[in-house]
Amino acid sequence: MGEDAESPKINHTFLRDYVTEADVISTVEFNQTGDLLATGDKGGRVVIFQRETESKGESEEVGETGDSGEYNVYSTFQSHEPDFDYLKSLEIEEKINKIRWLPQQNAAHFLLSTNDKTIKLWKVSERDKRPEGYNLKDEEGRLKDISTITSLQVPVLRPTDLMVEVRPRRVFSNGHTYHVNSISVNSDGETYLSADDLRINMWNLGITDRSFNIVDIKPANMEDLTEVITAAEFHPHHCHLFVYSSSKGTLRLCDMRSSALCDRHTKLFEEPEDPGSRSFFSEIISSVSDVKFSHSGRYLLTRDYLTAKVWDLNMDKGPVETYQVHEYLRSKLCSLYENDCIFDKFECVWNSSDSVIMTGAYNSFFRMFDRETGRGVTLEAWRESSKPRAVLRTRRVYSGGKRRRGDVGVDSLDFTKKILHMAWHPSENIIAIAATNNLYIFQDRVNPETVTVTEMGLWTITNTKKYKQ
Repeated sequence: MGEDAESPKINHTFLRDYVTEADVISTVEFNQTGDLLATGDKGGRVVIFQRETESKGESEEVGETGDSGEYNVYSTFQSHEPDFDYLKSLEIEEKINKIRWLPQQNAAHFLLSTNDKTIKLWKVSERDKRPEGYNLKDEEGRLKDISTITSLQVPVLRPTDLMVEVRPRRVFSNGHTYHVNSISVNSDGETYLSADDLRINMWNLGITDRSFNIVDIKPANMEDLTEVITAAEFHPHHCHLFVYSSSKGTLRLCDMRSSALCDRHTKLFEEPEDPGSRSFFSEIISSVSDVKFSHSGRYLLTRDYLTAKVWDLNMDKGPVETYQVHEYLRSKLCSLYENDCIFDKFECVWNSSDSVIMTGAYNSFFRMFDRETGRGVTLEAWRESSKPRAVLRTRRVYSGGKRRRGDVGVDSLDFTKKILHMAWHPSENIIAIAATNNLYIFQDRVNPETVTVTEMGLWTITNTKKYKQ
């Protein structure tokens, strides 16, 4: 009794909040149907979640919430291992930078995953039958003595427990000198691009030993380097068009029909800078961290440190829409520079109808903007409110004026809780949010097909997943 009373108490709160670096989610991606959701982490693992279909009775029990099945773990595999570049004496991290699904052609699924150097093509397939009755092998798979075989039989397929097999089909290596930041599958279904800091390569999915360099911005003298490539993506419908963004805040649209090497862009998109507002941080906060084509292919969505912008492909003089994500941080840029948060790379996504955009922020907040009205809401991906089908409350950051109950002060924001990676279901209002080692899946409870600004706060939690350590 006395020994038990004096034994040290376990801090369960600390254990719950403790996260190893390898468990931090680094990318999230739905497949083309939205039935599968893949996540990659800094430990080189890929976890695939599958949407569970509900029976009629379950859907009636759910009622008007509009929930249509949770996402449960479908398969987990190690995509990349830590490596070492002996020529440059550099360690190559196993962190998964991007995952992209290929359009489904048959019963199997294919996806691309990449770390800083190597891109891999994976085949994900199911097996619920196994062959029996081999003539040359026994039940344990060992070869029989031919002299003992007196008759032949036709092998048959027997039902067995469902197995999910994940196998590497291609390994695309030695294509990049610098760190890969983007991969994008072409609409032709045969090629894809990969981008690093200074070059963009195009690969054929069936050829691993060579790629075609389509953009090269490396200067003859590295001292003359003024910008780097931050993201790149193919047009969703035209296989000859792609766009890439730079650390200077510019976007370049390239047409591969004009030349094999697209060093000369077709269009340059940039916003004129106001000389009066220029500061030491201007170039840093104008760097584009993500670029996405709209589903229609007409618009581009970009994210820099403080804003999200929508660009029209027919208007290259400036963005047609600008949304302030966290303008209240402009006065904090000095401290954000000192703790390196100013270099965080936030992603941005479109909803299925291109009417709403979403991007991340700090303090586990993420923001949605209605393009028709320009209004936005702030929601929170937080474990304490992650009960299934709980309605998310809209949040507000207090930066001046009248303070309301529940407002969060700018000085109270937790900059370690950042929402960098997210994905939106391709046809429904289901979103996946990565918050450190937690994956949150939310669904619009009012209307799962469309969303308006008045309903953007009425999201319910479908389920949450936590990476096991």
